[in-house]
Amino acid sequence: MAKDKTGRLHVTVRSGGKRKLSSKLWLERQLNDPYVAQAKREGFRSRAAFKLKEIDDKYKLLKPGMAVIDLGAAPGGWSQIAARRVGAADRKGRVVAIDLLEMGEIAGVNFLRLDFLNPDAPVQLRALLGGGADMVMSDMASNTTGHRKTDQLRIVGLVEAAAEFACDVLNPGGTFLAKVFQSGADAGLLAQLKKSFTTIRHVKPAASRQDSSERYLLATGFRGQG
Repeated sequence: MAKDKTGRLHVTVRSGGKRKLSSKLWLERQLNDPYVAQAKREGFRSRAAFKLKEIDDKYKLLKPGMAVIDLGAAPGGWSQIAARRVGAADRKGRVVAIDLLEMGEIAGVNFLRLDFLNPDAPVQLRALLGGGADMVMSDMASNTTGHRKTDQLRIVGLVEAAAEFACDVLNPGGTFLAKVFQSGADAGLLAQLKKSFTTIRHVKPAASRQDSSERYLLATGFRGQG
């Protein structure tokens, strides 16, 4: 164990045995990530909670009484933040979390084990909410193949599908927030969103690892299908 450039203790994971280099690097990064440690201290299910927290602190997206849909929600870090800020536990607001994986209960959050790509999903969500949503958010990322162009197309395709879903369920003035990765493959997505939303911007919260091309697409002021 040694100190890094900031003076923090840095944990080094030994190589050898059956552990692959990629696994070693991932474990080492997790052990030395201050957001991972902070998430554990504050009871959040993932470090991703701080990404949404930072974005919302800056843009004031989540307000008491709102109806929010969290796509690909497991393990639930974003749902935890949303539930607190819309007052879901007090039944002021509503949060519906959707994922193909199981997710543990969160106070005030309704969980559906559902594929949002199912054509019936928007109807099910509207029925559960008793109307449309004020915000659709997604921290999903598609599985990677290691082939850069293929992975970029998969990522953009997933965000396009999430955006289409959002346009089916959002109330006028609603917000869409989704994880993307910096590339030149999303021009068509941005053009489509500009037809349906007043403002489109890219944001990168401090909690996103700086060596990652990850960023977030924030579309506000939904005005209906383009």
